[in-house]
Amino acid sequence: MAPPAQVDALGELLSRSALGDRAAFARLYQATSAKLYGVALRILRREDWAEEVLQECYVNVWRHAPEYNASRAAPMTWMTSIVRNRCLDWLRRPNPLPLADLDEGAEEALESDRPGPLDELERGRESGAIARCLRALEAKQRQAIALAFYDGLSHAELAQHLREPLGTVKTWVRRGLAKLRSCLELQG
Repeated sequence: MAPPAQVDALGELLSRSALGDRAAFARLYQATSAKLYGVALRILRREDWAEEVLQECYVNVWRHAPEYNASRAAPMTWMTSIVRNRCLDWLRRPNPLPLADLDEGAEEALESDRPGPLDELERGRESGAIARCLRALEAKQRQAIALAFYDGLSHAELAQHLREPLGTVKTWVRRGLAKLRSCLELQG
């Protein structure tokens, strides 16, 4: 987890970006892009895709900065979830192509990224099932999985953050994910 001073600094940069402060947004990019690129690369496993998705994500961060709510998530957690969700959307495309490869004007022809009412309903059901299943996990498993998923921490970073041996953390994550998978199958 980021130190409180870093969280406050990122929150301030997000707030200023929400007001259209380009210099603050540039500093936000400098402070977060390496970590968010790492998250995208771990999910997509291709540098060119990770770069493309990260660029799209920063456009989303700029556009949605006014909607950021510090009481709901830390700045890095909020931005990591944007990257993670965009990467998953990217992988779901039938033929993932960077937008730069599309003809000029074709980008506008694509459907809106905004979810429809049925998508929102399904997402609500899924998130409820995930929350119930996460609550059923042991506290250490839940914490390790949450840090890996929301903050994009690697096993080594988890071990350092939790001050536990690497093998122990890997076991928590592996067993926690297995329990989570079983629980979600029962929910579905």
